[in-house]
Amino acid sequence: MLPTMTGVGRLVDDPELSFTQSGKAVARIRLAFNSRRLNPQTQQWEDGDVFWVRGTVWEQLAQNATESLAKGMEVLVTGELRTESWEKDGQKHTQPSLLIRSIAPNLAWATASVTKAGPQQQGGQQRTAQTQQRPQTQQRQAPPQDDPWAVDQANGYRDEPPF
Repeated sequence: MLPTMTGVGRLVDDPELSFTQSGKAVARIRLAFNSRRLNPQTQQWEDGDVFWVRGTVWEQLAQNATESLAKGMEVLVTGELRTESWEKDGQKHTQPSLLIRSIAPNLAWATASVTKAGPQQQGGQQRTAQTQQRPQTQQRQAPPQDDPWAVDQANGYRDEPPF
């Protein structure tokens, strides 16, 4: 069983989307995780060790991540750690990799508008999330009338699940 990792990292590049010969979407996402801390003597932020990893996402998640995320964004990511191995010019090489199971912008530093992906959305035709990397406030909008989780005529939202 491979170890699972959950952490907050930063995208080093924009996600790169491609397709396999069989038509499956795959995106490569390079991430950096670091241990930034405040030096109590200088009151300055200092970067500690950095863990660089190449991540891979598949199918609809690959398309959604490519459309929604960009270089520099801080993200919350979960996946299985693996070791990639290859040989080049007679030399064996290895590096860590991450099979990403979920990835999302860190809402501590961004806002996101989320649109549920439906079965009619093939090939990433509709944007599934829009993100901005700066804190901002947004006005609440009235929820759709057919949303059982949000309908409350007095307040517009419900605190209890509809079951």
